[in-house]
Amino acid sequence: MPKILLIEDEQVIQELVTFNLTREGYDVKVAGDGKKGLEMVYAEHPDLVMLDVMLPELDGYEVCKAIRSNSDTTNLPIIMLSARDEVADKVIGLELGADDYVTKPFSTRELLARVKARFREGKRSGEPEKEKSILWGELELWPDSYIVTLAGENMNLTAKEFELLHIFLKRPNQVFSREYLMQKVWGYQASGDTRTVDVHISNLRNKLKSLGPVIESVRGIGYRFASITSNQAAKN
Repeated sequence: MPKILLIEDEQVIQELVTFNLTREGYDVKVAGDGKKGLEMVYAEHPDLVMLDVMLPELDGYEVCKAIRSNSDTTNLPIIMLSARDEVADKVIGLELGADDYVTKPFSTRELLARVKARFREGKRSGEPEKEKSILWGELELWPDSYIVTLAGENMNLTAKEFELLHIFLKRPNQVFSREYLMQKVWGYQASGDTRTVDVHISNLRNKLKSLGPVIESVRGIGYRFASITSNQAAKN
């Protein structure tokens, strides 16, 4: 039974989310403030964290940052919940490492769909043992283990960055629309808001900057990952 830690200070939302998640078969733990929630992350070892932004003690951004900076929890899935629906607020949450950002008030059905999408991603860590990797120059990706290395060194990619890179490496030089990436990686339709994809692409580009401009923007469509030949030509 997957365990979900809900860090939320509003009792009505605690009860609503807990009821619906429990009915779907999840084991739900609840923390009412950021400090307690962070303690429970390490004590309860949840499979997913649902994290409010406006929390007492420690706000959601601080909790998210702490989770991502710890090697034991760096790949722990995080869904942020917030009444703050400005683009800037979403960008901050996503740049800190949240996998998803849901604004209040939210549809229970939509929230459950996003939770299920996170668990469909499968294992996020482990050793690359007896599995076939994907090579692109000095970049190597193990699909089953969620491990990526560059020149033999492990890269600290979030789960979403890994999924995006996996799609690109399977079909380099193919153009992917933002809507396609949103559906394949996040598991639901974009509904016109593809800023989430852009933020994660920006973060992934930054982590791959030593390779050069390997993720190319295709105006009005989306993105593509450069082939080895085109990337070498760009460097020359």
